Amino acid sequence: MYDGIVQDLIDEFGRLPGIGPKSAQRIAFHILQTQSFDVSHLATLLTEVRERVHFCDQCGNITEQERCSICRDPRRDQGLICVVEEPKDVVAIERTRQFRGLYHVLGGAISPIDGIGPDDLSIAQLMRRLTPAPGEETVREVILATDPNLEGEATAAYLSRLLTAIEVPVSRLASGLPVGGDLEFADEVTLGRAFEGRTKMS
Repeated sequence: MYDGIVQDLIDEFGRLPGIGPKSAQRIAFHILQTQSFDVSHLATLLTEVRERVHFCDQCGNITEQERCSICRDPRRDQGLICVVEEPKDVVAIERTRQFRGLYHVLGGAISPIDGIGPDDLSIAQLMRRLTPAPGEETVREVILATDPNLEGEATAAYLSRLLTAIEVPVSRLASGLPVGGDLEFADEVTLGRAFEGRTKMS
């Protein structure tokens, strides 16, 4: 334990996901000991991110504009929607260059233990997207790319039932992704094969 503001800084870094007490201490002392570290620039970036970055009003991805660059791109296939849990999953899939459709970010996964139910996710927004306005292209396929763990599988099963009821073709990413893993940690080849081998759920 350190005195005063130094411990406050370590505690604050320790609140970040994936940062344990030792890592938080190393980061804090790096900032203190490295004269070239631009603290004011970091503070400005953190403030600007909070002020300027928000979620796309169509898909839920992060953006500085009303809609993200993917939703604004006319070259994307409007008839394909890939459903993911978090914005970081969009980045992981984009790295594969295997998918040229649109995305829908749920904002998490169903997890009763954590008190997260379907109403806490952007499932209602997804269902609205599947009812095209006059002149809009009908969605041909929804690809469920939730994480291959208990919460992700429960979310995929729930969505599959909903989408099957309204006769929307549904598929799920197939082999290549390890059970219990997260999309953000999968390499491009593994994710690419998962897309190529996706299977129908209805």
